[in-house]
Amino acid sequence: MTDLHTSEAVTGTGDRSRPRAALPAWCATQITSWGIVYYAFPVLNPQITSSTGWPSTATTAAFSGGLLVSAATGIPVGRILDRRGPRAVMTTGSVLGVVAVLAIASAPNLIAFSAAWLLAGTAMAATFYQPAFAALTRWWGSDRIRALTIVTLAGGLASTAFAPLTAALAEHLSWRTTYAILAMLLALVTIPAHALALRGPWPPAPAPPPQRATDTVSVTRSRPFLMLAAALTLNSFAMYAVVIALVPLLIARGASPTAAAWALGLGGAGQTLGRTLYATLARRTGVTTRTVTLIMLGGITTTAFATVSGPFPLLVGIAIVAGMVRGNLTLLQATAVTDRWGTTHYGRLSGLLAAPATIASALAPFAGAALAGPLGGYPGLFAGLASASATAAFFAIGGTPIRPRHDTDGTSTPP
Repeated sequence: MTDLHTSEAVTGTGDRSRPRAALPAWCATQITSWGIVYYAFPVLNPQITSSTGWPSTATTAAFSGGLLVSAATGIPVGRILDRRGPRAVMTTGSVLGVVAVLAIASAPNLIAFSAAWLLAGTAMAATFYQPAFAALTRWWGSDRIRALTIVTLAGGLASTAFAPLTAALAEHLSWRTTYAILAMLLALVTIPAHALALRGPWPPAPAPPPQRATDTVSVTRSRPFLMLAAALTLNSFAMYAVVIALVPLLIARGASPTAAAWALGLGGAGQTLGRTLYATLARRTGVTTRTVTLIMLGGITTTAFATVSGPFPLLVGIAIVAGMVRGNLTLLQATAVTDRWGTTHYGRLSGLLAAPATIASALAPFAGAALAGPLGGYPGLFAGLASASATAAFFAIGGTPIRPRHDTDGTSTPP
């Protein structure tokens, strides 16, 4: 049995180098950042469009624009994290997030609203999962799956906590006041947590696996990397389109906006439940089997949304199961690089792998809103998204190097 402290000493990620408060801090900041900067929008968008007269496609396009900026910004953020660590990046991102949400709340017109979302995209790149994952991978070394699971278990509660909270605030307050209150909460939680809890020496990158091409150019030009990027991109498009379109789908099925928001929140609880199973799944399956199976299961739940019209408790049950699959897919993406190419250039490779997937997730809300009409409504949209998941599963078959990856902690992952 490998001694954890010995293996972490080799990789530079022993207990002495990691800040003790980082893990609980990330649990709090991921819930809050995702809940406010991401999940509040699908809840508030109907009120935004009704009170301002701005088209839903335009407001959704502004939100998508922020996600596109997040994709582009994530690549340089990954490089900075590899060199310097997470504290300055995530603290700055938290400040930008607060400024962006306040700007959204006070936007006098659609142009200002869109510009505020572009600023929010920069904040997302610096505060959401990717920078936290990069830091966890370096600091926790061979124990990274446990640490990643803990943080994503907490992050999965973002919609559970903030979708109903946002809906409750919006019942009594305007969307602008709701966003302003949420911005204050974002400032109170994330800025001090990132500034104070992420202090600690940043260990050097571990040595690359022997006799393997692990530089970023060789990896990113390889067939497995391109196939995996295609699979994760299609999967992200389908997954995030489902999240954003779930509330209007359920409203079209007869649910009230508040009930639909609760269903979205319970889907977040499903994410948390699903992530408790990932470590067992990782031990018992190869990386290709795991990837293909989870993407296919996501497509099956999307098909269920397209074909099942009710009753509402059954739709809630589907939302919870879909959340369980989505929770595992988040961890699958978090470990995609280390499972195949090691941890040496995790921040950089993860940023490059995540960029097209983030672009797809950025386009998904706008594309979903635009395609719902031509496809005959939200059930038709969900059927199309299920087809995208099936295509993603096909690409995932070729997304793993043929030889097993031997990581710096002495373990190997079979294809």
